[in-house]
Amino acid sequence: MTAPALNQAQCRAGAAPHDPDALRARLAQLPHWQAVDGALTREYAFPDYRATIAFVNAVADMAESQDHHPDMRVGYRRCTLAYTTHSAGGALTDKDFICAARADALYAKGQAA
Repeated sequence: MTAPALNQAQCRAGAAPHDPDALRARLAQLPHWQAVDGALTREYAFPDYRATIAFVNAVADMAESQDHHPDMRVGYRRCTLAYTTHSAGGALTDKDFICAARADALYAKGQAA
């Protein structure tokens, strides 16, 4: 599944943890993301606080629709997302990569506005 395909995929219950090879392949599809301390993470930068909060709200809506919620760290002009799949014991699964791709699409849309 490519990054655009990930962006269109739906999260499904019971996602299996990725083995190291699958994890490397998925990370290659999302170049701005990295695996840090077992979580899929990315920091986004914004021109101001309002743009940051607009992104946070858009991610919250997406997370609710996918029933997969990231940890968020929000600052004045930045937001860091961190995904793991709790139902897979905190491992990384397709659910994490699907939502990461969707967050990237929300960010790209907001930056184009």
